[in-house]
Amino acid sequence: MHLKGKRTELTQAQKMMIFVLSMSLYGLATLFTELIPSVQLGIVELSVEYFAFIPLTLAILFDPLSAALGAATGEVIFSEIMLGQFGGVGEVEKFVLFSLGIYIAGMMVNDPLNKVQVAIASFTGIFIHQFLGGLVDISKVVFAIEDFEAVQGLPESVFFTEGFAIVNDLLFSGILFCVLPTLFLVPRLYKKIEPLLGMRPRTPETRPSFGAVLNVKAILMAVGLFLIAVTTEFMAETGINFIDWEASWAESPEAVFAGIVITLVLIVGIILVIRKNKTIGVGE
Repeated sequence: MHLKGKRTELTQAQKMMIFVLSMSLYGLATLFTELIPSVQLGIVELSVEYFAFIPLTLAILFDPLSAALGAATGEVIFSEIMLGQFGGVGEVEKFVLFSLGIYIAGMMVNDPLNKVQVAIASFTGIFIHQFLGGLVDISKVVFAIEDFEAVQGLPESVFFTEGFAIVNDLLFSGILFCVLPTLFLVPRLYKKIEPLLGMRPRTPETRPSFGAVLNVKAILMAVGLFLIAVTTEFMAETGINFIDWEASWAESPEAVFAGIVITLVLIVGIILVIRKNKTIGVGE
């Protein structure tokens, strides 16, 4: 397939395809994480929090915003609603912070073949999510929204406890299941998967500069989103919650199995659409 004459920027249809692809793939991944048990080694808990390499890879190769919002939506739909539970306003904090981390990571890379850029961006995206999430948890204790639960074996300080949890998640889930897979996938998929959507691969010339990404407007927007996340989490903890429900079959094996089947069907449908697009593109 020749990409000569193709659009450099993504169309709305292509962005929607990336959104749905990120939503379904990451949604399926979150269902599988429900089946993976955690391992407690003294005060260290080893658990797979998420497979963030999926939205990270899509954000770096394609449109960061579509990939970020798609992944956050997929987690809400597949690992929450489809499993018979929904935290209402309390879900906003996770949605906002995770989307923000993935989006910033995707915008940081202007050359997908530059492994240093990919590694730094991937780690930064996960760090943003974990660090801001930890700040929200600390704020709940500081403002007496939530009681502090000390961890046996650690100093009874919310700052130390949350800091330890952040480092633990970054070193285990962050590096092992996010950074390393992203570093492996991005260079191998680059210039191979883009033609399926009839688009040009991302190049340094078609990507925004770092200064265009990290500016006053972007920082103010990030601060505003963080304040929204804090506010909604405070509301949820104080009982001001909306559409908060849990079914009797929540997180049951049957619910997880049904969710996996539905997600696989959705992914197969997306693959068929992509193959159709490829066939059309070859014939043009």
